[in-house]
Order: sequence, then C-alpha cells, then structure tokens
Amino acid sequence: MTFEGRFADQILPDQLHILNVSFLVPGLRRDFGGCAGNIAYSLNALGGRALPMATVGSDGGDYLERLRSLGISTEFVRQVDDSFTAQAMIMNDRDNNQITAFHPGAMQQAHITRVTARDDIRLGIVAPDGREAMLQHAEQFKAANIPFVFDPGQGLPMFDGEELRHFVELASWVVVNDYEGKMLSQRTGWSFAEISERVQGLVITLAAEGCEVWTRGEREHVLAVKPTAVIEPTGCGDAWRGALLYGLEQGWTLARCAALGNRLGALKIAQRGPQNYQVDRQALGL
Repeated sequence: MTFEGRFADQILPDQLHILNVSFLVPGLRRDFGGCAGNIAYSLNALGGRALPMATVGSDGGDYLERLRSLGISTEFVRQVDDSFTAQAMIMNDRDNNQITAFHPGAMQQAHITRVTARDDIRLGIVAPDGREAMLQHAEQFKAANIPFVFDPGQGLPMFDGEELRHFVELASWVVVNDYEGKMLSQRTGWSFAEISERVQGLVITLAAEGCEVWTRGEREHVLAVKPTAVIEPTGCGDAWRGALLYGLEQGWTLARCAALGNRLGALKIAQRGPQNYQVDRQALGL
C-alpha cells in the first residue's frame, strides 16, 4: 500500500498512549513475496540453484505454480491445508518509511521440515521464519556440516542474548542491517569486531550507504550503487541475500559478494514489488 504523505506528519509523539491513526492509501497492489521466495528469485536470476525451504497454506497453490514456472524447486516447500500462507501488509510513505502488519499463518509450522545432508547442497541461510524453524534449522545445518548464513532480519527480536550467541557460534556468516546490528551487539554483549572473530564474516547493511564487511575484527566499507530510480524498498534485502549466496557458492570474498548484493538492491529498488525486477547476467559480468 502507498500512503502519499509522511507518517511523521500523522503520528503525534505526545499522543502515542492513545494512538489511533488512519492512512488513505490510493495505491494498493498484491505481490508474491516472503523471504524464501524473494531470495530464491534473486539467486536463480543470477544463475544459482535455490532450494527454498518454506511452508505455505491452503491458498498457496498459485505461489507453488509461480515458483515452478521460474524453474525454482518446490521440493522443500510444504503445503499446510488448515492455515493461510504467511502474509505481510506493508504500507510505504513518500519517504519510503514502512509500517508492516504480519500474519505468520503456515510459517508457524515451518520447523516440521528438516535440514539434512545432501551432496548437492553447498550452503544455506537461516532467514526470518518461524521461531522454532530458525532455532532447529540452525542446529540441523551445523549437524549436517552445511555452512550457513545467519540473517535473522525482522525475526531478531524473538531471541534473547543466549539464543543469539548460540546462533552466531553455529553460523559461518552473519548478516544484519544497522538497526539489527545494534540490537544483536547489545543482546549478545559482543562488539561487531568480536562477532566477526567468531564467524567467517559479518556484514552490516546500511541501505543507501552501502555496507560494512567485518572479517577477523577488521572493517571494510563497500560502497552503495546509485539506483536509476527509488520506487519501492520492499524486497531489497532479499535481493541482496540472493546475491550473497550466489557469491559465497562461487567462492568469492565477502566484500565482492556484498558489492554484487548492492547492485541487485539498486536494481530491485527501481521496481515495484519484491520479484518484478529483471537481472542481466552479462551486464553484471557473470
């Protein structure tokens, strides 16, 4: 949904205890989204082979058909008949701030599907999902000796410091945005440098400022890519994640992976919807 004004002009800070606001949203659109689908879209568009692990509800048939039409495997996508597919209602204002309402639906049963070792699975990602799925899949990746990225996103607040420290100890790489990074550092009691010493690398994404790559306690800034237009941010982080996975599978340095992620994010933000941008692999030098 698109609100043509600014949230800041409609929300009175001294009245938050009785918050009751309404936003007129002339622009309304429904898109295929969700972290698993968005990341798979990005990774496959770059030439990788995504195996999204997710759970859809009784209304998920169209999404399954879409994934298959894109050549994305649905082998690990489970359909649950007594739930709706997870849905996010996202409202953007003119400054690209967002207010989101999220219904988890079938995602709450995502832990039923297990990660197991397989010769054709090189690496994985624990991205925002059901709480139990994130906890169990991290343990299962480690047990299967599959290196993985811990990228908790909006799921980070579900976990306390002990749980987050355990995620970091299990993971090979950690990715958070700047806000999540501050929360992760606060809850674990570890600085960015200390987190990066415990994994192969830590990335802090900074939106229009690019990102910071931390390896072995040292920080490197990777510059952003200027987009041709700024239309909608929804799905930019997932496009970035797909590029990260592609680069890691190719054996690239973390900084090179981040640079490709910045380019994909710039492509995505110039289009509406999380999966409506096109990737020109030749133009990207792939």
